[in-house]
Amino acid sequence: MFTKVLVANRGEIACRIIRTLRELGVASVAIHSEADTLALHVRLADEAVCVGPAESAKSYLNADVIIAAAKETGAQAIHPGYGFLSENADFAIACREAGIVFIGPSETAIRTMGNKTDARATMIEAGVPVVPGTTEAVQSGSELLSKAREIGFPVLLKAASGGGGKGMRQVAEESELERSLEAAQREAQSAFGDPNVYIEKVILSPRHIEIQILADAFGNTVHLFERECSVQRRHQKVIEESPACNLSNTTRNAMGDIAVKAAQSIGYVGAGTFEFLVDSEENFYFLEMNTRLQVEHPVTELVTGVDLCALQIRIAAGEALPFKQEDLEQSGYAIECRIYAEDPSLNFSPSPGKLRRYRPPVGAGIRVDDGVREGDEISLYYDPMIAKLCAWADNRPAAIARLDRALGEYAIAGIAHNVEFLRWVMKSDAFSEGRYSTDLLQDLGAYQAPVPPEEDRDLMLLAGVLTHIQSALKPAAEGTSSTEPSRWRQAFLPGDSSQ
Repeated sequence: MFTKVLVANRGEIACRIIRTLRELGVASVAIHSEADTLALHVRLADEAVCVGPAESAKSYLNADVIIAAAKETGAQAIHPGYGFLSENADFAIACREAGIVFIGPSETAIRTMGNKTDARATMIEAGVPVVPGTTEAVQSGSELLSKAREIGFPVLLKAASGGGGKGMRQVAEESELERSLEAAQREAQSAFGDPNVYIEKVILSPRHIEIQILADAFGNTVHLFERECSVQRRHQKVIEESPACNLSNTTRNAMGDIAVKAAQSIGYVGAGTFEFLVDSEENFYFLEMNTRLQVEHPVTELVTGVDLCALQIRIAAGEALPFKQEDLEQSGYAIECRIYAEDPSLNFSPSPGKLRRYRPPVGAGIRVDDGVREGDEISLYYDPMIAKLCAWADNRPAAIARLDRALGEYAIAGIAHNVEFLRWVMKSDAFSEGRYSTDLLQDLGAYQAPVPPEEDRDLMLLAGVLTHIQSALKPAAEGTSSTEPSRWRQAFLPGDSSQ
């Protein structure tokens, strides 16, 4: 086992990894930007190193500085968490060349599965069902038109190096193709530095189900069952659960077996997740593989009793899996929802500011993975997720009731948040009955956010004004304009812009 590990991340996932390291008897090194000097993950770690200014590109994405920090502190390994450098093959190579263990799969696996067209080709070769489409990037409008006619409309344009819905366009008819291709290529270039896009058949109203796998370096690979991830907004997951309800055991087992086979076909070592689209007849198709720990991994831990983060570290240290497939089973139901600093009444725009009040819920069957404490600042520079709230119970109705109770006890003030939106979703008939598809939120219609108390509205207005001022003072070279119209006043007080 390692004696010291550097955690190359921030927020709740950094806190989760640091706590796991402590349980394993391993010293931890936190990295942080200048904006995160007082962040919770910094306070929890045994050591901390500042790696640059607030902008991610100059701190949490600065591979050279992070590796230098690992060397200076004597860390033998780096855990990247998720996001940032977690699926960056060049960073994994740089770690290896520096004599530091990258807690994740090989750079070959990262690169193969990180490029969506390469991943599709690899999975087809391994006998994994994939959504009909191309295995190479389309190079021209005429080629795109030919492929679209071949597979039939509607089609989906997707960034070859993408994720999170960026560089993605759904096209319903031929007249939209050329314009959509140009837009998808621009967005893909901006988000991933790669303008290449490929085309897939649209699976209408699918479910989004993923399979968690673990593999060691001795040829042992297992799946830890499935997670239902169909509740999405803008292609971003909002609520996840395990097991998936209203899914036959035949399909469940087949997806698990396919995921294990696919992982073995690429010699995968570590924790990873295969994501599938499932149609109304339970035909399933490979979507992508995430070569890291997922945001929603806690629901799998709650129903299997397996510590995925600890096993990630043990596998990277050269240990074998302590169990076989037949040793694993699911027990009860777990549901996770993501608590965000965002304003549902303003199209879910981020709501940075100080957490004037922060009291997470407690109680039987409740797990809160967070990276903040009362008085902390939610920064405009990073993802606005505050916490992941999970509930476990013997059955699904009980888990829903427990999670709703916990959401009702969450006390957050000083910023806007999505707690009541989550409760609204969970109270819907579609959610409670498990009538899932990725269109669920769209089908529910517009959400009417409650008007916050006047005191909180004033604080949110002040936070918005200060954020706008800070953005306006940033150099234009960093992507902001000092002449951008002031929209915070209207955004935070939509009913009376004269204030």
